[in-house]
Amino acid sequence: MRRTHHNNEFCMQSILSRIATELAVQEKQVAAAVELLDEGSTVPFIARYRKEKTGGLDDTQLRFLETRLGSLRELEKRRETVLNSIREQGKLTSELEQQVLGADTRTELEDIYLPYKPKRRTKAMIAREAGIQPLAEALLADPRLNPESEATKYLNPDMEFADAKAVLDGARQILMEDFAENAELSGQLREYLWEQGGFESNVVPGKEEEGQKFSDYFAYAEAIGKIPSHRALALFRGRNEGILDLKLDVPTAEGASHPCEDKIAAAFHICDQGRAADRWLLDTVRWTWKVKLHSRLSTDLNLRLREQAEAEAIRVFAANLKDLLLAAPAGARATLGLDPGLRTGVKVAVVDATGKLLDFATIYPHVPKKQWDQSIAVLAALCSKHKVGLISIGNGTASRETDHLAADLIKRHPELDLSKIVVSEAGASVYSASELAAKEFPGLDVSIRGAVSIARRLQDPLAELVKIDPKSIGVGQYQHDVNQPELARSLDAVVEDCVNAVGVDLNMASAPLLARVSGLNQGIAENIVAFRNENGAFRNRNQLKKVSRLGAKTFEQAAGFLRIRDGEHPLDASAVHPEAYTLVEQIAAVNRQPLQELVGNSEFVSQLKPTDYVTEQFGLPTIRDILAELEKPGRDPRPEFVTATFREGVNELADLQAGMILEGVVTNVANFGAFVDIGVHQDGLVHISQLTNKFIKDPREVVRTGDVVKVRVEEVDVQRKRISLTMRLEPAEKKPVKSSTDSRSKPMGGKPMPNKKPVKEAAPAANSAMGDALAAALAKMRK
Repeated sequence: MRRTHHNNEFCMQSILSRIATELAVQEKQVAAAVELLDEGSTVPFIARYRKEKTGGLDDTQLRFLETRLGSLRELEKRRETVLNSIREQGKLTSELEQQVLGADTRTELEDIYLPYKPKRRTKAMIAREAGIQPLAEALLADPRLNPESEATKYLNPDMEFADAKAVLDGARQILMEDFAENAELSGQLREYLWEQGGFESNVVPGKEEEGQKFSDYFAYAEAIGKIPSHRALALFRGRNEGILDLKLDVPTAEGASHPCEDKIAAAFHICDQGRAADRWLLDTVRWTWKVKLHSRLSTDLNLRLREQAEAEAIRVFAANLKDLLLAAPAGARATLGLDPGLRTGVKVAVVDATGKLLDFATIYPHVPKKQWDQSIAVLAALCSKHKVGLISIGNGTASRETDHLAADLIKRHPELDLSKIVVSEAGASVYSASELAAKEFPGLDVSIRGAVSIARRLQDPLAELVKIDPKSIGVGQYQHDVNQPELARSLDAVVEDCVNAVGVDLNMASAPLLARVSGLNQGIAENIVAFRNENGAFRNRNQLKKVSRLGAKTFEQAAGFLRIRDGEHPLDASAVHPEAYTLVEQIAAVNRQPLQELVGNSEFVSQLKPTDYVTEQFGLPTIRDILAELEKPGRDPRPEFVTATFREGVNELADLQAGMILEGVVTNVANFGAFVDIGVHQDGLVHISQLTNKFIKDPREVVRTGDVVKVRVEEVDVQRKRISLTMRLEPAEKKPVKSSTDSRSKPMGGKPMPNKKPVKEAAPAANSAMGDALAAALAKMRK
């Protein structure tokens, strides 16, 4: 028991030290953060209100720490399992124990454990049971021995080793297993393959037509360590769909032995010196590589590539989601939401400044009914009746036609003083068909619910988008191909951080929004809404303690992120935590200022010195935060609301001409560039090389999702619906709109290329906007 406790302490110390090194911070900072996390504190709470304890670790560092802590603890659990297993077999030496304890990764640990891992009886085990082990050891130790003559000494007909050939096969199986299960050798070969190995893909014969969207990979090769995330995931998807055949190996000169075989031979001092057993031993090495190691290491490295690709894809998705959630809100104004459609009509919903549904309708301004004037009359009446100030238009089918309708409405009725904005409707259909929407709008048509969501996401994108599963918002690469639990964890963390960074109006927030507040969950959020419905608006934060299941710990975690406007206590509208109210009251008293007048008095508060108010409980970082909050209580960290103006007369792909300068909105950012909505129903791609005149590694150094940007049209492929854009707006030679007969748009047909070369950029699924735009970039680069 004492030994286990000692090991646990050692392991925990090792974890703390490792995370501190990876974060480049002090070990005591990590230890403090781990203690707070283990006590049930959330990352937003620790980052905001426990800076003294953690030495000012921010939310990004804490998220990394939280994730890394979980993975390292899992590694320690596995390490303990391995030690117990080897100990129970009676094979745990002090040297082996140190090897196990020193393993830094799960792969290294499994390499060490492999010879001791319980497995089905192998041919090598049978040979050992027949007493052939000494022969294998003797031939390896002294290659001068004649294998055939030595083998006759180990005949065992009862176990089917009746002749020298069978005995030598058994000896070979023993050596092959020993070579393959050597942890140090496996690790060296794995890293060699990662650094020198090439990844090849070929089309599965007969799948050329079916797999056209993977045509860029029909004859493809690239160093495995250099394959970017989106390309790796495309390759794996192609294999999973039965279109591509993937292979990993290192280049080998014709007639030469495989480099990995040479490394195995060198590790066990095997070479051809013309001795009796040399050729037999070299054949054993060759079979070890072909039968035992190549497939296992290929599987390991495929998994490593996939995990790296998934991690990067998840990172990109999370970054885009954060930008989308923190997009500028239009504010609390009555809004008309339009969910565009042709045959089924345009769904209309009017919401008030709080997002409450006031009215709805369906109009048919487009083909086939073409009720343009009647539609404008309906919209004008609704806007006048409900004093609407904003029109929010979904960017789906018939979006531009509906945008023209709104423009005509504004032109005909200037007295209404309306503004129109096209917004992303990604996820609106998911929300409208959800249980939450049905509960919020029982009996309301699903399509009208979508219009409500479109209106609300203009007013406050964060408050509306939290109602939708983040995976359905559509700002990721290959989100369905990556580790789903890890994706969900990462995206949920982003949503939690964004919600708490902005803060939540306790008397206005929906249950889904409240559920994302630090310390709260869906059940407590629903209890808060029920309490609010039963007792009226919250007048102060302390009333939260009366909510069912909301205990002291939950109050501590949540209170600072919940705002009460015009409440009984002036600090309830700020991010100042209730635990610091007494301190603020003391600051007000010392400066002979009424608390009510101190809050928001930027001119006075800016002159206060934070060092004058440091106490044993509240250190300098917290005092600075408090004074900043007193200057601008409840400040919103989101940017000012701006909109893009789409060019009149540019509604379809066919309207685009190379050289056009257009304004658009960044809808998605990937590692290879940014996708921009320029109002033609198809996003264009600004390749990373076209984002700026200087070299950048990450497109997000220049643009973020939701940014309004100016672009120039470089190329348009009308038939394949591909648009290539640039943000480098200096004059350039015009490039033609490609026709369907352009040879560059023809498929490869699956024929092997004479010399395989890596594609510069590879297209994902052809039906996606991302895939179409990316393929345009590929065509450009090939040209």
